[in-house]
Amino acid sequence: MTAISYRKVGVDGFNIFYREAGRAAAPALLLLHGFPSASHMFRELTPKLAAEFHVVAPDLPGFGQSDMPGRDKFNYTFDNIAGVIGRFTEVIGLVRFAIYVFDYGAPTGFRLAASRPDRITAIVSQNGNAYEEGLSDGWNPMRAYWMDASAKNRDALRAFLAPETTVWQYTQGVRDTALVSPDGYSLDNYYLARSGAHEVQLDLFGDYKSNVALYPKFQAYFRQYKPPLLAVWGKNDPFFVPAGAEAFKRDIPDAEVQFFDTGHFALETHCAEIAAAIRTFFSRRR
Repeated sequence: MTAISYRKVGVDGFNIFYREAGRAAAPALLLLHGFPSASHMFRELTPKLAAEFHVVAPDLPGFGQSDMPGRDKFNYTFDNIAGVIGRFTEVIGLVRFAIYVFDYGAPTGFRLAASRPDRITAIVSQNGNAYEEGLSDGWNPMRAYWMDASAKNRDALRAFLAPETTVWQYTQGVRDTALVSPDGYSLDNYYLARSGAHEVQLDLFGDYKSNVALYPKFQAYFRQYKPPLLAVWGKNDPFFVPAGAEAFKRDIPDAEVQFFDTGHFALETHCAEIAAAIRTFFSRRR
């Protein structure tokens, strides 16, 4: 049995919750979740990797069990989220580490990597995008809000926060939806139902344009430093299409790309396969 510890640590006034497993002396792997999830999305992956890695999976600010201060106390932008997570790594003593990035975890992790490339040993991107061709037409309602931040366009995005939309995110593109546990999307919907959570998420929807604006910077980092990169992609993702995974090879010719016949939350159906791909990828680099 693999022991997983559940902790909270103070980070410049923030309480950040995180899961931790594996030996402290093992190679560190920072798992960064996406919308609307939290570190519980790694509940099955963590024990599969803990024998070989020091696994750390925080809840991003405003998500899961981490603090969600009011919008009058914290400006919910991806720059600020990345800043808190960067400080989190320092507070818990991570010096050099690989990152596993998914969805919102990608612009968070790529900011860390581009600002401090000396700290990043490798990247695993699971439906974590850094290229405009990786964005599907499903982003069009958000693009409209980026161009015109009107109340009408903001309200149009509330459908993305509905409980049935969360379920759809988990099941769309999955061949056998009976394989998708209700635990994940039920917990996500619990967190989304908290007072103030919708406005926080709408702020982040609006700020996602800052991630797209940084894609050239992220790509320049890939070209200059060529970090070892493995893309493990649910090929039926309705938001981040396979072209986004293939694009990594343009900037990192040695990047490895593997597709799985599933949707956005690929770990829900293909955790064992993705864990095996990660172990093989890192074993070749020892």
